[in-house]
Amino acid sequence: MMARVFIEEYGTRFPKGIEVLQDGLEDSLQYYVFDRFDFRKISSTNLLERLNEKIRRRTRVVGIFPGADSYLRLVASYLIEYAEDWATGKSYISPVLIEEQQSQLQMVA
Repeated sequence: MMARVFIEEYGTRFPKGIEVLQDGLEDSLQYYVFDRFDFRKISSTNLLERLNEKIRRRTRVVGIFPGADSYLRLVASYLIEYAEDWATGKSYISPVLIEEQQSQLQMVA
């Protein structure tokens, strides 16, 4: 495994960095379990960044909110709309693939 080679090569020079790498290595490579998904989609934060940008754009239009509740209502209504889009087929990853993967993982567990 490439990680072991990397850890052996740099372990003495960067012990703290290698410790962080070892602690999070398994979690950071979990997306390889999902063999039928496009790795570029599930290993990236582009989707989350795009969602945050859309929320910022909608809240910028309003400018000043009368209170925190009005801000939360606007953001929540957008997130509900966004979730509905996902449920109706405009999803980033096919819901069918997600369901198949979940059933495979449940059989393994």
